Amino acid sequence: MVKIYKSRLKLLLCSTATVIVSIFILCSLSGATEIDENSVKLPIIMYHSVLKDKASQNDYVVSPELFESDLKYFKDNGYTTVTVNDLIDYVYANKSLPEKCVMLTFDDGYYNNYKYVFPLLKKYNAKAVISPIAKLSEDYTKVGEENASYGHLIESNIKEMDDSGLVEFQNHSYNMHTLSPRKGIGKKYRETDEEYKSAITEDITKAQAYLEKVTGKVPKAFVYPFGEENSTGLNVLKENGFLATLNCTEKLNYISKSPDSLYELGRFRRDNSESTAVLMEKINKK
Repeated sequence: MVKIYKSRLKLLLCSTATVIVSIFILCSLSGATEIDENSVKLPIIMYHSVLKDKASQNDYVVSPELFESDLKYFKDNGYTTVTVNDLIDYVYANKSLPEKCVMLTFDDGYYNNYKYVFPLLKKYNAKAVISPIAKLSEDYTKVGEENASYGHLIESNIKEMDDSGLVEFQNHSYNMHTLSPRKGIGKKYRETDEEYKSAITEDITKAQAYLEKVTGKVPKAFVYPFGEENSTGLNVLKENGFLATLNCTEKLNYISKSPDSLYELGRFRRDNSESTAVLMEKINKK
């Protein structure tokens, strides 16, 4: 009986150990590892255009009133708005991040970001990250047109917002915010790896040079047009010195001291369908 008992106990212990090891391996492969004590939870909200005209508001266009309600909610609930460079300083320069932080991002660089968003950022002393389509800002600067309904930021707008310390500008491509012949910085049909790498390197380098000329700063993050990403493109971005990337996947981010935690940052698209409280409840359940 004693031998049988010992044999069964040994088998049970071995089985338990096997289960524990299997769970550990599965968690490691799936990325479901324990969040370390230095990780900071970061929701990122993705905006595009902000307009007063109700007829123009849709899944990608919100009202100034809704954006202000977001800012008021964050302030009243103890959130601090942060930028990409704040994250980079946390990882690389051993600086701190607020315990409750949120990032507000604006894609494409519409002129209404200057007209409606910028005054509200100043009112609430909040920060935002704007990623303009560089060629469109360049084109609208040449004609000097400022139109909230369809225009894009001109250089004087970008310079003023950057100088305020409230707005950070990042790379959203020079002229690859298109669906054809390629989607964003995606690979074209039958394009070789070398052709692909050359094409996107030329585009993002041109956008880097343009934004550095206007702001005096070199962007350190790339915001994928349409969220279109792939491993080859990511390697090209890393080779060109980008320390962070932002996509369109709706997920919460956990920023740790690892540089890898700054890549493929997820964002939640802001539309007109829900209040700020409902949006944040949904986000915090992710």
